[in-house]
Amino acid sequence: MKIECPHCHKVYDLNEHGLPDAEKVTLPCPNCKELITLNLKHEGGGETVWETEPLSPEKPAGDRLKNRILATVRDLPPMPQTILKAQEILRDPLSSFDKLAKVLQTDQAIAARILRMANSPFYGMMGKISSLQHASSVLGVKNITEIIIMAGTSDLLSGKLEGYGMDSGELWLHSLGVAFASRIISASKEPALANDAFVAGLIHDAGKLALDRYIFERLESFNAVIKGGSENFTGAEKRILGFDHAELVGELCKSWNVPQSLRTAVRYHHKPAESGGSLLAFVVHMADAIAMMSGMGTGFDGLQYDLDPEAMIRLGIQEDDVGEIMQEVVESVQEITEEM
Repeated sequence: MKIECPHCHKVYDLNEHGLPDAEKVTLPCPNCKELITLNLKHEGGGETVWETEPLSPEKPAGDRLKNRILATVRDLPPMPQTILKAQEILRDPLSSFDKLAKVLQTDQAIAARILRMANSPFYGMMGKISSLQHASSVLGVKNITEIIIMAGTSDLLSGKLEGYGMDSGELWLHSLGVAFASRIISASKEPALANDAFVAGLIHDAGKLALDRYIFERLESFNAVIKGGSENFTGAEKRILGFDHAELVGELCKSWNVPQSLRTAVRYHHKPAESGGSLLAFVVHMADAIAMMSGMGTGFDGLQYDLDPEAMIRLGIQEDDVGEIMQEVVESVQEITEEM
């Protein structure tokens, strides 16, 4: 019996004797990974006929879904333009703090958030920072860059994600945890990477923002795959959608003009061994696991996290180190969020 996948239109010769006795049967398409629903019908003479359920136009998959997300502006979680401009200034060694402050002052919400963070106990300047120019000159480029990125992404990452089972603010907390853990790990292994590690950790899961609505539409399929025990949530994304949130955030980072080294890190933060030797990918991967173990914004996909067995070896981390990093991360996140 021949059936056609309604998603990618690939035709298969199916042996009906191997199918269960049911009114409906759902099978994954080996080509596009989208699920095929077969409806059981009986015609005259008792003959059994299997037909594929028509494809819903609202549920594309594979490259079609990814291209739809990337091509549709409203599906993309935008990085605030103020932050992009500030990053450009900070990367220019000839730029001044005054120029940076003028750009930040164009967005009063972000400017106010930067001042609150700059005056937090975390930076040791409680109540001492009176202006953006003052913050820039007192805290230095490294700290002000960190604060700007946090201030610019807090709204972006703070919404509720029903598809991933995350309440409002959980993705933001998790992202902060991964950012701080990434910086701590980098500082001991490769200090020059610490700032990039912080940024990569903060945006590593931004792909979930664009995927959430599509996952929520397919929760029944996700639950069925995960209950089968063969896939974690990220594996289910790949199987059902044709790609996962890490692959999508790699594409999003191109539109945000994120440097290639950071794009590689976030693209392979679940599978760092496939990153071509990126130390930053291993750092974010390990930091992600530590944030999960700390209970920060785990959601559905934190129920089963596959830690690469080479990560701790590559990063020179011992089991005793993990507990110390967890404690430092939790304290850092608490101090920052208290001011927000």
